[in-house]
Amino acid sequence: MGSDTFQLRGQVAVITGGSRGIGRAAALRLAELGSNVVVNYIQDREAGDRLTESITALGVNALSFQADVSQLSQAEKLIAATIERFKRIDILICNAGTWEGAPVEEIPEELWDRTIDTNLKGTWTVCRAAVPFMKRQRGGRIVIVSSTAGQRGEANVSNYAASKGGQISFTKSLSAELGPFGINVNCVAPGWVDTELNREVFADKSRLDSIVRTIPLGRIATADEIACPIVFLCTSWASHITGEVLNVNGGSVLCG
Repeated sequence: MGSDTFQLRGQVAVITGGSRGIGRAAALRLAELGSNVVVNYIQDREAGDRLTESITALGVNALSFQADVSQLSQAEKLIAATIERFKRIDILICNAGTWEGAPVEEIPEELWDRTIDTNLKGTWTVCRAAVPFMKRQRGGRIVIVSSTAGQRGEANVSNYAASKGGQISFTKSLSAELGPFGINVNCVAPGWVDTELNREVFADKSRLDSIVRTIPLGRIATADEIACPIVFLCTSWASHITGEVLNVNGGSVLCG
């Protein structure tokens, strides 16, 4: 198999939460392989616009689109805008997420609902909106960005872990449901990643050191180190992989 089989020329990818962190890194990698990219953001329009400029500089087309995917109507508008602009959707990366926790007896109802709505419901809304188009095309790739927290649980972020565990179960269900239509559905489960989401945690050197000690590879992942496995699952090199949870955590959680 030559390098040409790893290309995504002419395909159309939608990335939720795509303007920063893992989403941004994945958008650039997809563009490098020839995919057109729709960058979804919720607030930072400037970051979305800057990213689309970087993507178009790589010789493909890009669209920046504001939508809160925790709301079904806005997820539908995101996918509708994609179809209007590009006439198809080949890749959906469900990356939008929030991470904030507390001891279970202290989690406000609003925080619980916001976490589940953004992380889990926000995955369902875009899949619900995109799948009919993928079915008509008889093919597509969906990659859901979960977390090691969804596999092993983590103290004081039970809301987050529950949402991420839900994403894993959703992945497995969709892979069985959509496989007959030629749609592959997989999940990537990162461990700790050096993104804006975790900067406050890493600012505490003692905590950072304690985290690094739990990672056999001895360091925190970069956003690009998560993005590359995500993009791999979108290529023909992963054509017979579906329903998989790909762990990208430096060995901190060893589970099949």
